[in-house]
Amino acid sequence: MEQNRIKDILNIAVMNFKVWTGDKEKNLAHMEEYTAAAVKRGAEMVLFPEMCLMGYDYFVNDNVSMEQKIEVTETVNGPSVKRMEQIAKKYGVYVIFGMSEKMSEDATELYNSAVVLGPNGLIGSYQKIHPFGIENIWCKKGETPFLFDTPWGPIGLGICYDSYQFPELVRYYVYKGARLYLNPTAVIEEIPNEGSREAFIRCYTPHLEYSVLASSVYIASSNLTGYDDTSYFGGGSMVIGPKTNAFGEVDVTCYIGDDRDYQVKMFVDTIDLSLAVRHQCSINPYAGTPDFRPEIYKKLYDCL
Repeated sequence: MEQNRIKDILNIAVMNFKVWTGDKEKNLAHMEEYTAAAVKRGAEMVLFPEMCLMGYDYFVNDNVSMEQKIEVTETVNGPSVKRMEQIAKKYGVYVIFGMSEKMSEDATELYNSAVVLGPNGLIGSYQKIHPFGIENIWCKKGETPFLFDTPWGPIGLGICYDSYQFPELVRYYVYKGARLYLNPTAVIEEIPNEGSREAFIRCYTPHLEYSVLASSVYIASSNLTGYDDTSYFGGGSMVIGPKTNAFGEVDVTCYIGDDRDYQVKMFVDTIDLSLAVRHQCSINPYAGTPDFRPEIYKKLYDCL
């Protein structure tokens, strides 16, 4: 292999993860065991869902005071991240998981965050730029996209609502060279309403597929599943990406997982990132420049 060559072949794990509301210890224990099991099956990267450390419902529950939410929230230098950091180092694997985060021990502002750990330890954290609906009662809006370097090139990260309604974030990462976008998420299925599974899939899958079609990038999504406290989450964890075909246009297919599967389950398999050609952000041979023209959009946004 050429020295410093970016790798294409990645073994990745995504999962339908069942949380125990407010039980940090139990959730951590399962995250440790899942990571160990994923590594035994060849995983080099393990993606857990949004807010899986304490559960999603704990932070939107009016019966849990803001003081309690602040008290249980840790920094990235806290014991929970340190514990998972040791697991990432032990197995030489990338681990990404969702949690509430504060910037210092005495801070009162919280974020809906995703922590990124690598074989050498803590890489950093991403704070959700677009909190969804009721999340805004407890968490502050993040301000900064998050790319992290890996042997497979830069990898981008967004959380749930970021990924479904704001394609600008995916495109930004793709323009910066990312071939893989990670989506730790918490999407609810509104059971027992009739047609709830179809409604879940319509909400979840097409928005992710659009980014694959628009940017020729892989998207890995890990969702909560089953009951948290009062919410029922829909699972459907998967990795989707560009599909090889005999035509010039980009198509999309599911490589890992299944948007109809809501069972507690981990999916591990191999993807080939060389298929993520990032067509809009690569040089168009007829124009000599990329088709994507961010300078035009910058002018438009500057006028807002």
